[in-house]
Amino acid sequence: MARVSVTVNGNAREAEVEPRTLLVYFLRETLELTGTNVGCDTSSCGACTVLVDGESVKSCTLLAVQAEGREVTTIEGLATDGEMHPIQDAFHRNHGLQCGYCTPGMIMAAASFLQDTPDPTDEQVRESLEGNLCRCTGYQNIVKSILDAAGTMSGAKT
Repeated sequence: MARVSVTVNGNAREAEVEPRTLLVYFLRETLELTGTNVGCDTSSCGACTVLVDGESVKSCTLLAVQAEGREVTTIEGLATDGEMHPIQDAFHRNHGLQCGYCTPGMIMAAASFLQDTPDPTDEQVRESLEGNLCRCTGYQNIVKSILDAAGTMSGAKT
C-alpha cells in the first residue's frame, strides 16, 4: 500500500491505496466523488477528465500516487457556494448534454481550455474537444454551451 496526500476540490485528502490504483478509481471509490465517470479505461473517451494543477487530464491515465501533493479539481469542485460554474450553467441552458455520461469530462476539458483560450472560435472549441467523445449528440449544443460560457466568463454576457 502507498499513502497518497492530495488536495481535491480545495480539501486536503489522504488515503492508503494500492500503488497501481488509477486516479479515477481513487476519486470514485476511495473519496466517493462519483461525478468523474469511467468510460473506456484506455484514455480514448475523456469521460474521466479532471483538472490536475489546472490542466485537464484523463484520470484513467494517471496513477493516484502520481497525484501526490497536487491539486485535483473534479466536476463536484466547480460549483461555488451552491452556484453552478458558468460552464455548468451554459451546458444546462443550452442543452449541451443528452444522456449526460460524457458531460463531466466535457465540462472539465472546457474549463481548462477556456483558461487558455478565453475568446475561442467555433473551430477552436471543436478542436479542443477532440479527446472527448459523445455518442449521443452531434456536438452542436456542446460547442454552443462552451462558446456561451466563454462569453459569460469574459463578461461579454450577463
